[in-house]
Amino acid sequence: MSALAAAGLSVGYDDQPVVSDITVSIEPGQALALVGTNGSGKSTFLKTIVGLQPLVSGSLKVLGGEPGGQPARVAYLGQAHSSRFVLPLQAIDVVRMGRFASLGLRRRATPRDRGLVDEAMEAMGITSLSGRPVRTLSGGQQQRVYLAQVLAHEADLLVLDEPTAGLDVAGRDYFRRAVEMARARGAAVVTATHDIGEANDCERVMLVARRVIAQGSPAEVLTAEHLLATFGVVLHGLEHLDHRDLVLTEEPHGHDHDHDHGHH
Repeated sequence: MSALAAAGLSVGYDDQPVVSDITVSIEPGQALALVGTNGSGKSTFLKTIVGLQPLVSGSLKVLGGEPGGQPARVAYLGQAHSSRFVLPLQAIDVVRMGRFASLGLRRRATPRDRGLVDEAMEAMGITSLSGRPVRTLSGGQQQRVYLAQVLAHEADLLVLDEPTAGLDVAGRDYFRRAVEMARARGAAVVTATHDIGEANDCERVMLVARRVIAQGSPAEVLTAEHLLATFGVVLHGLEHLDHRDLVLTEEPHGHDHDHDHGHH
């Protein structure tokens, strides 16, 4: 059974497609990278996968079922985190939330649950921050906390929107190793990213610019021609670059959200 299978899928808002004709599948243990600018439809696709946004047309199966139908088996990291907590939550409290879907309403945390929380914090290098209020942490430290929450979920599918945003080199290394461990136990991963190195670590890459520009293996997809069509930039000598070091950034252009349909 595929972890994710989309056929002729259109995603969008209010029955208006943002990206159409997505056909892709990944198996357990595999990873798919979505690469594109802000407003290209990456986040809309991720929200559709986790059931936060209804699909416009086509079909989408997530772990063999309907999107959003198996919350204990899918972990989602969106871009908008609430670091302005009303309650002074500590880092460990936020990571513990990763176990809520599995615990249900009345179950108490077991030693295994506590162990998974500790392992997730260790995996992201934040054990020493355990008792710190999240709102006192730097942006990069907060991102590590949210990533640890996703890892503690021990999900069969990780759906991650710009997971390395704000992370320093050490944080990115922790994250890369943690994802490798999750995939080794059979978890599939879908990541939206600007980081070509991150995409290069995945079996499949999809370039998105309000349509699917290209998809396939990193070698097939991450070409100068395709990146020009996606980002509007020419990258000379791409074949000689270490993809790991390539992060595509863009000037802000008022198109920060996928559902912003305004004209420029």
